[in-house]
Amino acid sequence: MIYKTSLDNLAKGITIGVTILFAGIIIGQYSIIKDAGHAAPFYTAITCLLIYLLAFAFRPVNYVVTKDELIVGRPLLNVHIKRGDIKSVALLEKDKIRGTIRTFGVGGLFGYYGNFANFSLGRMTWYATRRDKPVLVKTIDNKNIIFTPNDPEKFVEELIS
Repeated sequence: MIYKTSLDNLAKGITIGVTILFAGIIIGQYSIIKDAGHAAPFYTAITCLLIYLLAFAFRPVNYVVTKDELIVGRPLLNVHIKRGDIKSVALLEKDKIRGTIRTFGVGGLFGYYGNFANFSLGRMTWYATRRDKPVLVKTIDNKNIIFTPNDPEKFVEELIS
């Protein structure tokens, strides 16, 4: 079954803000920096576009639960987790992820994904688009993975069965 994801208000705000910021930087530098030559504005534009496109390409779009695996659908390179590798699945309260810090990942631009950590859960990999109703999947090799489908109760129920 396919489980949709949607951005929370913070992720929407960050995505809109970064889009406006990057567009402003790219457009503004060509009108302001006329005497610096073409190299500086070109490199800045390429860097902004590369950051934006990579964040877009690796964002979680949906989760697909099949009889054999859990798939994180992304525009580029889906993530596959074998159901046999899943040790436990639990719907978490929002306060369990409070105080989480991003160690290497994206914290709002098209979602929250990458490596995160906090004191109560330890190190985690997030494939999330919102911060409410997180689902924690623990694997047999003790990895913590956070998902945030729009229908978390049904998602948990299907993974447990």
